Amino acid sequence: MIKRGGKSGEWLQQLVFVGPGLIAFSIIVLVPFLLGFYYSFTEWNGLDLNKAQWTGMDNLNRIFMRDDKFWAAFGFTLRFTAVTVLASNLLAFLLALMLTRALKTRNLLRTVFFVPNVIGGILLGYIWQFIFTKGFKTIGEMTGWSFFEQPWLGTAGTGFWGLVIVFVWQSAGYMMVIYIAALTGVPKDMLEAATIDGAGYWQSIRKVTLPLIMPAVTVCLFLTISNAFKMFDLNLSLTKGGPGTSTQSLAYNIYAEALVNNRYGLGTAKAMLFFLAVSLIAVTQVWLTKRKEVEA
Repeated sequence: MIKRGGKSGEWLQQLVFVGPGLIAFSIIVLVPFLLGFYYSFTEWNGLDLNKAQWTGMDNLNRIFMRDDKFWAAFGFTLRFTAVTVLASNLLAFLLALMLTRALKTRNLLRTVFFVPNVIGGILLGYIWQFIFTKGFKTIGEMTGWSFFEQPWLGTAGTGFWGLVIVFVWQSAGYMMVIYIAALTGVPKDMLEAATIDGAGYWQSIRKVTLPLIMPAVTVCLFLTISNAFKMFDLNLSLTKGGPGTSTQSLAYNIYAEALVNNRYGLGTAKAMLFFLAVSLIAVTQVWLTKRKEVEA
């Protein structure tokens, strides 16, 4: 038992309880991040430390001036993020509205919709690869519907929407749980007052419910934006960035540059730009949605 003895006792308590976590965070996160920042200004193959040559701004100049694949991947990631964030949150909110009503099977349905989030991304990707290539093809042959007969992972357009479908299917259940928790906390008397004043169901949701659950909206938007930008495992298991590099996400482009092409210095420079872009977008989103939050 630690005795209290003024400031020295407080420092000792902080050292005992916070120190191990801080050391682990520094070793696992902080030190690799600082090393990555350093290596982004070098030319290195990621293997021999003695061959890491300082090149200054050469990597950044190459990215901004000559790396068309990086900017194509960045544009693909922006489109993917915009579509999946909107679709995931809309679907999750509608599911939450449905499953906060007095349904006998709502607990079972909540579990069913949440389960895809438990499955790992790589495994989920291979499951859906089988569905797209075998399952949809079989359904298309049986029904003759052109929707199921498309080469879902074979073209740039269908590959994009295939990734969107799987990502939304996986992430909507988790966001649904957050929205359910927020909806159950909305005061019923405010909804009853809106109904008495003549507001319809959707008017009550837009004017009363949504403003009161904006903290949950802020969290869900932040999570889906960051997860969509960092999407890698589905990209690897479903399309591998193909055909060509037409469905290559920014995270997959960084992986290919650093670990496939053995240009670790250039890859870490891309990763630093990626980190800055995601941070800027996420902070802006949180700032904008925080301004719309109200207290019940």
